[in-house]
Amino acid sequence: MTGTVLWEPPADVRETTRIGDYLRWLRGRGHDFANYERLWEWSVTDLPGFWQSIWDYFEVISHDPPTAVLADASMPGAKWFPGATLNYAEHVLRMPGRDDEDTVVIAYSQTRRPIRLTARQLRDQVRSVRAGLKARGVGKGDRVAAYAPNIPETYVLMLAATSLGAVFSSCAPEFGSRSVIDRWSQIEPKVLVAVDGYKYGDKAISRAEETAAITAAIPSIEHVITIGYLNPEISNWPGLSGEEPLAFEPVPFDHPLYVLYSSGTTGLPKPIVHGHGGILLEHLKILALHHDLGPEDRFFWFTTTGWMMWNFLVSGPAVGASIVMFDGNPGFPDMSTLWDLVDEADISYFGTSAPFLMACRKAGLRPGKSRLKAVGSTGAPLPPEGFDWVYEAVGTQLQLQSLSGGTDVCTGFVGASPLHPVREGVIACRCLGARVEAYDPAGNPVIDQLGELVITAPMPSMPVGFWDDPDGKRYREAYFDVFPGVWRHGDWITIGEDGSCVITGRSDATLNRGGVRLGTAEFYSVVEALPEVVDSVVVHLEQAGNPNGELLLFVVLADGAELTDELVGTIRRELRTALSPRHIPDEIFQVRAVPRTLSAKKLEVPVKRILTGTPVESAAAKGALVNPDSLVAFEELAAVRRKERP
Repeated sequence: MTGTVLWEPPADVRETTRIGDYLRWLRGRGHDFANYERLWEWSVTDLPGFWQSIWDYFEVISHDPPTAVLADASMPGAKWFPGATLNYAEHVLRMPGRDDEDTVVIAYSQTRRPIRLTARQLRDQVRSVRAGLKARGVGKGDRVAAYAPNIPETYVLMLAATSLGAVFSSCAPEFGSRSVIDRWSQIEPKVLVAVDGYKYGDKAISRAEETAAITAAIPSIEHVITIGYLNPEISNWPGLSGEEPLAFEPVPFDHPLYVLYSSGTTGLPKPIVHGHGGILLEHLKILALHHDLGPEDRFFWFTTTGWMMWNFLVSGPAVGASIVMFDGNPGFPDMSTLWDLVDEADISYFGTSAPFLMACRKAGLRPGKSRLKAVGSTGAPLPPEGFDWVYEAVGTQLQLQSLSGGTDVCTGFVGASPLHPVREGVIACRCLGARVEAYDPAGNPVIDQLGELVITAPMPSMPVGFWDDPDGKRYREAYFDVFPGVWRHGDWITIGEDGSCVITGRSDATLNRGGVRLGTAEFYSVVEALPEVVDSVVVHLEQAGNPNGELLLFVVLADGAELTDELVGTIRRELRTALSPRHIPDEIFQVRAVPRTLSAKKLEVPVKRILTGTPVESAAAKGALVNPDSLVAFEELAAVRRKERP
C-alpha cells in the first residue's frame, strides 16, 4: 500500500527483537518463515499449530493439561484448549525476567504523590487483598467491582479477585451513577471497591453520592470498601487484607476473567465476558511479538479503567515489562503533561489515542523524546499528518505503531510489528492469529478495495459470551448476523496486497453519496486541521428521490471563532481540494459540543437517528455519554427541520 516510508526496521531486527527470537525458536521446531507475510498466513491457517506455539514459547503454566488446542473452530462457539486449567493472575505475577526488588509499577496521579511498587511489593499486596476478599466470602465465579481510576489499588484488586477465580469489572469514576448501575446491575457484584473522589487537574470531584446511589440500586452488593483517594482518613481499603499465602485458583481456559462493556449508546451496555486463557494468550502474543515489550521496558498507555486499553496495559508484567499508570487530566497544566512522564518514568513505549496525537499537533507541541523506542496509537484512525507529526516532533528513531481492535476482543487485530516499516497513514499489518479480511456487500473478500472489516477464523480472545445470555442470542446478533459464521466488526477497511491496512471509520456511520461510500476518518482529518475548528461530526441522511442524500456537518469552533460565510467557504473548499466534490456538505452548523461516549468516541449514528425523528431517549442512552447535553442542539435542529419540511 502506498504511503511515504517514515521508518525502516534496523538491519539486525531479527537478532534484537522478541519476534526475531520467536522465529528462531520456530525454526528449531521445523517452521522456517522467510518473512512476516508467510508467518501470518501460517498463523491464521494452522490455528492449532500457531496457538500451541504461543502456549509453548511463553511457557504457559497449566494445572491440568489441555486435551486439544481447538476442539471446535466454528464461530461463534469455538472451543479452545479444552481440559486445561490455568490462572491469568499467576502469569502476570510471574513477571519473567524480573527480580523481587525490580520496580514493576510506577503510578502518577494529580490526586496524590507518585507510587512505585517492586515485584515483591505487588505480589504481597495481591496476596493480602486476596485474603481479605476470601474472608468476605468471595470465591470462584463471584463478581468484584471497582469504581476506581487507573491506580495501583485497582490493579491489585483485579489480580487478587482473578487469582480466586472471581470475576472482575471496573468503571472509571467519571462515569455517572446511572451508567454504572446500567452495567453492574447486569452482573450483580458481591463486593464494590470505590474511591471517595479524585482530582481532574486541580479540580476535586467527590464520588460519595454516586457510590451511595450505586450501592442502593444493586442489592447484590454485600461489602463496600472505600479507597480514601481524596481523603486518606476515611479509607477502609487497608482493612481489605489478610495473612494467607498467595495462591491461584486453577480455572478452565474459558472461565470468566473480567467483564467489559460496549459503549451502551443505545440500550443497556453489552456485558462482554472475557476468559482467563484467551486474554492471557492474546496479550502474551501482542505485547511481546508485536510491541516488542520485555524486562527492559517501561510500558505506558494513557487510559482510564473504563476503556479496554487499561486491561491491555496491565498485562504488561506477564511479558516482563514494567507498567506506568497515570490518573488525571492529560491537558493539565498543558498538553506536555504526558510527554513529561517519558523522561520522569523512563518510558520506552508510549501509548495513547489518535485524537491526543492530533491535539498535540494542533497545539504546536514538539516534545522531542529521543529515548522512546515506540509510540502506540489507537482509538480512532490516525491520519497521515498525525504520522508526520510524530516523526517531525517526537523522534525519528522510534517506531510508530498504529493499531485497531476493540473491547470485543480486548486487543488490536491490525497493527504493527518490529519487522515492518512505518508508512504514512497506513496500519502495517494484520496481527498474528487474526484472520482479518475485507468483504464486499455480497460477502466476498476483496483486496485494495473498501470493504467491511470481518474476522473469518476464531481468535482465543473473542468473548466467552455476553453475561446472562444463555442461548447466545445477543452475542450472535452483535457480530454474526450479517455474515453467518463470520465476525463482522463494524469498520470499513482497505487491505493491500502486502497485508497493510487503512481503516476509514465505522461502517454504520458511512457517508453514502450517489452509491459511493465515504469514510468519516478522512473527512474529520481535513475539517479539524483548520485552526478555527476544534471538533466536528458529519452525518449522511437518505432522501427519497435523491441518490446523493443530504450531508450535514456540525463543527465546534475555537474560542472567538464564528461560523461566517468565509469560514463555511473555507471548509467546503478544503474538502473539495483534499477529498472530492462528493465530500462537500449540503449544510454546516455550529454546535457547542460533539456527543461522545465515555471512551471519547464520536456518536454519528445517534445524531443521525435524532435528525431523522427518533426521540433522544431512544436514540442514545445519555448515561453512556460524557456530555449528554450535547444532544439538545440536534434535537432542536430536528424540530426546526420538521417545521420547515412538513
